[in-house]
Amino acid sequence: MLVTPAYAAASANSPLARTVIERREPGPREVLIDIRYCGVCHSDLHQVSDEWGGARYPMVPGHEIVGTVAQVGAEVRRWKVGDAVGVGCFVDSCRVCEACLAGEEQYCERGMTGTYNSLERDGKSPTYGGYSGRITVDEAYVLRIPDSLPLDRAAPLLCAGITTYSPLRHFGVKAGDGVAVVGLGGLGHMGVKLAKAMGAHVTVLSHSPSKREDALRLGADDFVATGDPRAFKQNAGRFDFILDTVSAEHDYNAYLGLLRRDGTMVLVGLPEAMPLDSSALIMGRRRLAGSLIGGIRETQEMLDFCAERGLGAEVEVIPIQAINEAYARMRLSDVRYRFVIDLASLKSR
Repeated sequence: MLVTPAYAAASANSPLARTVIERREPGPREVLIDIRYCGVCHSDLHQVSDEWGGARYPMVPGHEIVGTVAQVGAEVRRWKVGDAVGVGCFVDSCRVCEACLAGEEQYCERGMTGTYNSLERDGKSPTYGGYSGRITVDEAYVLRIPDSLPLDRAAPLLCAGITTYSPLRHFGVKAGDGVAVVGLGGLGHMGVKLAKAMGAHVTVLSHSPSKREDALRLGADDFVATGDPRAFKQNAGRFDFILDTVSAEHDYNAYLGLLRRDGTMVLVGLPEAMPLDSSALIMGRRRLAGSLIGGIRETQEMLDFCAERGLGAEVEVIPIQAINEAYARMRLSDVRYRFVIDLASLKSR
């Protein structure tokens, strides 16, 4: 086994603190990755605090991982030492169910193996994430980071990027479509960039009027402050597609009213259960759907798409020693738009 430094939470109420964890030596088809950067997803905060239940401690969060290959197993053919690679939200799946065979491993019928707070396929070995120096992963669940993508700005693409790219692609957003992005945070800012790069006319819907300037800077064509009581009436029936990235409580029915006939609204945030008025769907033959990250094939497609168009996340790079402060700021929405940990800071105390 290999020992590597990491930051972990010992319980739901404890701050993240320095520790050491063990990583396995690469098997025949595995690679060992030296982690350079790891994005800080809002789900890290939920998991560490056990707000979703099922937390396993000690917990090493992080599923937006980029780095370089340090060692390869004897049968590895996809990767070589020195390659720039990424690891996203899962590190394995059953590989034999209909979803896995279709390249949609995130919907694995037996459950994907999460990059952290999960168990390996043996059902007993815990997984630890990217707030650490190294990680060992099967070569089939590793992604290539194109040379033109800066590693720090590429890290959040492994979650925020694919979470917004997948529904835009799956539901057929095309040039000229009217697309609304609800919320301008870690997910929403990538939704704006990606939809605009696909040729859509993009509008940001936000309760924070102060985000108007940022929305337009990121590529949005328009901005609607949803706190204005006239906003929903004035924009009724306006959009072909709505990407809803918000995890806080909000009225789905009001947003569905902004769709044109046959329009689609896709949820990628995870708020508490919300009431749904069926007439909001029926009266316009509208669709309400959900989407979960993306498979390995589609995630690689997204990375290549971003590289071709010069897209990356808006990041604030921090040392690992500032992670607890970053969590406190995330609770206040005080980040524009993704914290990324520079894991070189693990070498200092």
